[in-house]
Amino acid sequence: MNQGTSETIAETRPRLLDQLRRCIREKHCSLSTERTYVYWAKWYIRFHGLRHPADMGPAEIRSFLSYLNNERQIAGSTYSQALCALLFLYKEVLGIDIPWIEGISRPKRPPKLPVVLTQTEMKLVLDQMSGIYQLVARMLYGTGMRLLECAQLRIKDIDLQRREVLVRDGKGGKDRVTILSLSLVQPVREQIGAARAVFEQDRSQGRPGVMLPYALERKYPKAATQPGWFWLFPSDHESTDPRSGIVRRHHLYPQTIQRAVKRAVQAARLVKPASTHTFLHSFATHLLEAGYDIRTVQDLLGHTDVSTTMIYLHVLNKGGRGIISPVDRVM
Repeated sequence: MNQGTSETIAETRPRLLDQLRRCIREKHCSLSTERTYVYWAKWYIRFHGLRHPADMGPAEIRSFLSYLNNERQIAGSTYSQALCALLFLYKEVLGIDIPWIEGISRPKRPPKLPVVLTQTEMKLVLDQMSGIYQLVARMLYGTGMRLLECAQLRIKDIDLQRREVLVRDGKGGKDRVTILSLSLVQPVREQIGAARAVFEQDRSQGRPGVMLPYALERKYPKAATQPGWFWLFPSDHESTDPRSGIVRRHHLYPQTIQRAVKRAVQAARLVKPASTHTFLHSFATHLLEAGYDIRTVQDLLGHTDVSTTMIYLHVLNKGGRGIISPVDRVM
C-alpha cells in the first residue's frame, strides 16, 4: 500500500466512524453499544492495515474473527459482540448485504451458574457500606434492578405510596415495574429530598437541565428543568455529555458504585467474586427460596423467557437441590 492510499484511508476513516455513530444513535442504541461497536470497527480496520471496510470482504472478516477466536482466545460472548459489530457496520452503515456472516458459527458458551450470596453474606457486605452507596446497594438487592437501571432512576420513577419502582428502558429495551421494599421507603424519601435540593441549587445557578432520552428534549422542551425528571442519584459534580458536548449534572457514575461494592466485599472478607450484578442474582434466588412463583420473579427481572429465570432454581440454598446426601444418613 503506497503512502497516498494510506493518507486517503486515514482521511476517510473518521468519516466512516462518524457514520457508524450516527447510525447507532438513529436506532436509539445505548452509549455503551456505540462505544463497543466503534471499538470493534477500529480494531478490524487496524488489523487489516487501515484498509477501508468497503474494500474488504468475506476473507478479511473471517481472518479477523479467526484471529480473535484462535489467537486471542476471547470469550464466546465477546466473539458474538465483535460479530454483531461487523454485521452492523456492513449492513447498516455501508449498505452491503453479507448474509453469510449471520451463518458463521459462534463459540458455544458453556452454561455457568451465577454467583449468589447468602442473606448473611449480603448483610455483611451492606454493613460495610454507608451513605448513598449503601442505599444504591440496598436498592440493587431489594428491587432486582441492574446497575445502570438503578443509576438512571429519576424522581418521577418512584411511587412511595404503592411501593413501586418504574424501570424505564430496562432489560431488552422494555419498561417494567418492580417492588420497593418497606425498609427502603424512608431512605428513598430522604434521598428524593436530597436530590431535589441539588435540583434547586442547579436551577438557582442557571445550569443546563438533565439529559433526556431520545427526542423527548424536543417534544417536551421544559421537561429537562422539571424536578420529576431529575436524577434520583445525582452526581456530586458536573461532567460533559459525551454525545451533545453539554456540561451538566449526570447521575452517579456506575463505575464508582462498582468500586464501592468491591471495597465492601473485600472488607467483609468474602471469598466469592461478588459484584453489583451478584445482588440481582441474590435477589432472584432469595425470592424463590421464600416460595415466590418463578413467573413473578421473571416479571420483576424483566426476562422475556422463563428459562432464563430458571437458572436460579439450580442455586437455591437447599443443600444440593434439596437432596439429602447419603453420608448425612450414615453419620
